[in-house]
Amino acid sequence: MSLHNYWWLLIWMFLFGAISAVFIPKREELVLGRKEVRWSWLPAAILAVPYVIWAAWRPDTFGDTGMYRSTFLNMPTGLPNMMAYVASRPKGKGFVVFEYLFKTLISRSDVVFFFLVALIQLFLIIRIYRKYSPDYWLSIFFFVASTDYLSWVHNGVRQFIAAALIFTCIPLLAKKKYLPMCLVVLAAAIIHSTALIFLPFVFVVNGRAWNLRTVLYIIALVIAVIFVDKVSDFIVKAMEDTVYEGDIAFFQNDDGTNLFRVLFYAVPTAMSWVFRPYINRANDPMINICVNLSIISTGVYVFSFFTSGILIGAIPIYFSLANYILIPWLIDEVFNRESTLVVKAIFVGVYSAFFYYQCGPTWGLL
Repeated sequence: MSLHNYWWLLIWMFLFGAISAVFIPKREELVLGRKEVRWSWLPAAILAVPYVIWAAWRPDTFGDTGMYRSTFLNMPTGLPNMMAYVASRPKGKGFVVFEYLFKTLISRSDVVFFFLVALIQLFLIIRIYRKYSPDYWLSIFFFVASTDYLSWVHNGVRQFIAAALIFTCIPLLAKKKYLPMCLVVLAAAIIHSTALIFLPFVFVVNGRAWNLRTVLYIIALVIAVIFVDKVSDFIVKAMEDTVYEGDIAFFQNDDGTNLFRVLFYAVPTAMSWVFRPYINRANDPMINICVNLSIISTGVYVFSFFTSGILIGAIPIYFSLANYILIPWLIDEVFNRESTLVVKAIFVGVYSAFFYYQCGPTWGLL
């Protein structure tokens, strides 16, 4: 069994969304000291379960699935052989240990392995969206319809575990717990070393939305784009004699991220700039962080347009997941009840169209 009709990814969203709107009551709970209306855990999990199942039985025809499956099936077993095998794998030692122990101690089934990995990834995601998004369904819809679900749960598996781990701990920043957050980033880097990129931003994203630190980041980005050739040469030299030396050719020969995708992911940042007065008035620490993460995500996407979509274009996932909290919050905060329904319907239509564009003409999955 495997997923071949990718339209079902959206069909399930609309089907369960309609059911939840009519039959599933919400509840009040404390979110950063404020009473908010949120989904209960059971319906939140039910919405996500099919995506775990689809990830477990996905075919090899998309992304890196074939590579991950082949690696897992050809991996030796037995604890005495583990150290030698881990030493032979140059990247992501933490993930390699997890993979090896799973096959040795739990199951040799690749389907069960993919199931557990997807379960971990999506649990971390729904944990944060259920708690901090004013519209959980819309947040999960954005995650699926933006094709982030396919791009990461079905493709960049190892990096997405690291990104999801960091994202689920973002509330630590809202509570100004910087040391625990840094330790989380370092732990994520054992799974995928690119997670270290988040480390300096631990001290950038907190505070007011569009604060001085984020403005300085934008200025630095503009300078990097102006001197993109010199910056690219620096990146290539930094990759030499590292585990990423084999990726230099990808970086140098890549045309960059598609402009349409860059603009699409820049929408939340543009909205946060336009609606700054609402954000400043609310001064919600979590929303402030989401805005600043969105700014960083857009900046990296812009830089990837001028450099590499394969390498640099994979970095924004550490920041862009916050967009799916930010957009529902802005819609609810800025518009009245009648307008909110219209605006949400427009966003659902636009994201559905993007899903078709990415899965159809671009990837050929539909």
